[in-house]
Amino acid sequence: MKTVFYTDKGKVRQHNEDSVDVFKNSHGDYLAVVADGMGGHRAGDVASQLVISSLKDMWKNTEKFETADQAENWLKTTINEVNKEVYSYSQSHSECEGMGTTLVGAICTSLFATIVNIGDSRGYILNENGFHQLTEDHTLVNELVRSGEISKEDAEHHPRKNVILRAIGTETTITMDIKTIMFEDDDVLLLCSDGLSNKVSEQEMKEILSNDDSLGNKGEKLVHLANDYGGEDNITVLIVEYAAETESG
Repeated sequence: MKTVFYTDKGKVRQHNEDSVDVFKNSHGDYLAVVADGMGGHRAGDVASQLVISSLKDMWKNTEKFETADQAENWLKTTINEVNKEVYSYSQSHSECEGMGTTLVGAICTSLFATIVNIGDSRGYILNENGFHQLTEDHTLVNELVRSGEISKEDAEHHPRKNVILRAIGTETTITMDIKTIMFEDDDVLLLCSDGLSNKVSEQEMKEILSNDDSLGNKGEKLVHLANDYGGEDNITVLIVEYAAETESG
């Protein structure tokens, strides 16, 4: 695997409430995570960092994942624990009351990738079948699109576009979406916060990820483009490329 990630506070926000990291366990499997925190008084960055640090600790002791079911069960169990931890922290620290965070993550093994999401951070795959979004946004606007009440075009400029229906840490229980895909040579996985997906089109993402640049340059170009288009939100990009040689950056 080759990995790279970048996070940027953008051009408008005072603080960066996004958190991102990639962890490798002793079996050579990777856990890639993007969390987009929310909550006033900088509590959002507390929530997103708490999720990343907790997952890092839990990932160290994982067994080898032989099947997708094992990976999916690990994510369900672990993220439920992390949700309780973030919720408990918000309840015991008044300055963090109401904080939460989105999450998009992927367990990447030599056989498959298992993707989890809560909220509106997204996962995309670039492979021989093209470029596709893997995740479904848990937002009010997306529910309106799914029910046919508004069009996808209307959703882009809807006044309640930022209303998120699911987040880690806001309630005692959490519902998540999990799916597993085949992950093969030269496939590219993109995880990002909505600071990227709200600004950069899928066609632009595809073009950047498909070019011959280094992985690092691709990540930087995506962040720069989101900033060029206004950068009103924090921007986080994480790219995992399936490659025969093991390399992390």
